[in-house]
Amino acid sequence: MTTFVLIHGGGGSAWDWHLLVPELAARGHDAVVPELPIGDRSAGFAAFRQAVVDAVGARDDLAVVGHSYGAFTAPLVADRLPVRLLVLLTPMIPRPGEKPGDWWGNTGYREPEGLSEEQQFYNGVPAEIVAEAPAHGREQVSAEGDEPWPLTTWPAVPTKVLIGRDDQFFPAGFQRRVAADRLGVVPDEIDGGHAVALSRPGPLADRLTAYLAS
Repeated sequence: MTTFVLIHGGGGSAWDWHLLVPELAARGHDAVVPELPIGDRSAGFAAFRQAVVDAVGARDDLAVVGHSYGAFTAPLVADRLPVRLLVLLTPMIPRPGEKPGDWWGNTGYREPEGLSEEQQFYNGVPAEIVAEAPAHGREQVSAEGDEPWPLTTWPAVPTKVLIGRDDQFFPAGFQRRVAADRLGVVPDEIDGGHAVALSRPGPLADRLTAYLAS
């Protein structure tokens, strides 16, 4: 049994994974879903990593999944714990020494025009789940946005990049370019948008568990 360590994105919470966790359990796996201290103005990358390490506890056979902005934290965990697999899901892939606040300009990101926040983040998500989402979002006021990403090299852990073909926040072409530029990889693709854990939790669980065999 593998424990999937599921790290939410910016302004998110453990709720973002609530449909994926039972899908992983149905496939015989455990999940740990930490809440990053994004509401703590003094919390930086060290506090983010420690929150995940504390949530993992003594569990082993770990696969770490970082969604979106969670991709800044996931490699820090993989650098600290004995992790068998690192998955970056519709990710913001960091560079050594890069401040998260600089990532947008450094990657040449351009926000899609004419789309609401709901359309960008939740395309393909059932309407009843979209209606619940605002109650689970959190204001991100933590300090890491202006802090250089602390790793000097990528962790020596097998790494997969998985993007959503229908992502309207980070379009697939943009994600392919960033993955090639920063990790030298061609990302895998799955049907679904940015919040694929809410729109297609079953197929996502299939993909994550298939990675274990590969």
